[in-house]
Amino acid sequence: MRTQVGIVGAGPAGLLLSHLLSLRGIGSVVLEARSRDYVEHRVRAGVLEHGTVRTLTEAGVADRLLRDGMVHTGIELRFGGERHRIAFEKLVPGRAITVYGQQEVVKDLIAARLAAGGEVLFDVSAAAPAGFRPDDKGRPCIEFSHDGRRQTLECDFIAGCDGFHGICRQAIPAAALTLFDREYPFGWLGVLAEVAPSSEELIYASNERGFALHSMRSPQVSRFYLQVAPDEEIERWPDERIWAELRARLETVPGWALATGPVLEKGVTAMRSFVTEPMQFGKLFLAGDAAHIVPPTGAKGLNLAAFDVTVLTAALAAWYSGEGSGLLDSYTATCLRRVWRVQHFSWWMTTLLHSFGDYDAYDRRLQQSYLEYVCSSQAAATSLAENYVGL
Repeated sequence: MRTQVGIVGAGPAGLLLSHLLSLRGIGSVVLEARSRDYVEHRVRAGVLEHGTVRTLTEAGVADRLLRDGMVHTGIELRFGGERHRIAFEKLVPGRAITVYGQQEVVKDLIAARLAAGGEVLFDVSAAAPAGFRPDDKGRPCIEFSHDGRRQTLECDFIAGCDGFHGICRQAIPAAALTLFDREYPFGWLGVLAEVAPSSEELIYASNERGFALHSMRSPQVSRFYLQVAPDEEIERWPDERIWAELRARLETVPGWALATGPVLEKGVTAMRSFVTEPMQFGKLFLAGDAAHIVPPTGAKGLNLAAFDVTVLTAALAAWYSGEGSGLLDSYTATCLRRVWRVQHFSWWMTTLLHSFGDYDAYDRRLQQSYLEYVCSSQAAATSLAENYVGL
């Protein structure tokens, strides 16, 4: 098999990259270890930045997003028995977020790639990138197994869009990478429930019991998160305990009540911050979670992946049009400027809203003081809004 760009991973990063390249007349093949059904139904992020919506719209894959997505012009911070709205329409006019599940984005991209004749191979195993190092002779390739046969995909470039645990970053010599890593002393218990949202906008709640987030996926389905221990056993959280704890953390303002319903899915995810530098090695380029992880508090993971692949698309298009390798050479530097801004914002939101086990009374008062400052200062609120809707 031959193509111009071999892409490992059929998540939002890999699929969007493949689609954007096709719009520039550049061929690609996407290899995915999981089944199509799995990648189309795994529940992940659901908040799209203003710029991500624009990218998907310009790429022609936003019909369902624009029809079914829930546009929000603010978020609520809830603490100290009070609610405080961060009003995007006043602080960053003309910019908003759209709530639309990551799995829906994936469905839209898969449909678009297949409709355009694109190649997306699912249930691939034992994939191994090769020939991409600066001193390698010949073309890069990806060896893999599919339908019981060992195959080789030859290409000009390899894009590693295969997530934090994928094989592409691991294929780069360890000595060539600098890894920045921080693990947090808590995780998120995520809950998907068949119940209409109790709020028109996302609620970020902070109190001494721990952080809670009220989100949504549709007018009929809500998404909730509870701060728990990173190694918490899901068996310790029957539905009754989940609803009781959500009420305790969210029903802290007079007159507001949480609606409940059947729990469709639940699971615990540990939280971490992670960055790989550089994001490229020879003719192998990393994008999305393969290169960086952010805690989900700032809703940035999918959006950062979308930014990476728009940068990579422009760089590859310039190379194929004969403009040279300048944009490819600067791919890491271009992406990392945004990566580290998003890293800081996500860390800041996390430390602002969560309870830390080693916090004493002094630390908690500092946290409360800054929350009050964000909600009383237009400059501080504007900074939060600007970062949240996307730079």
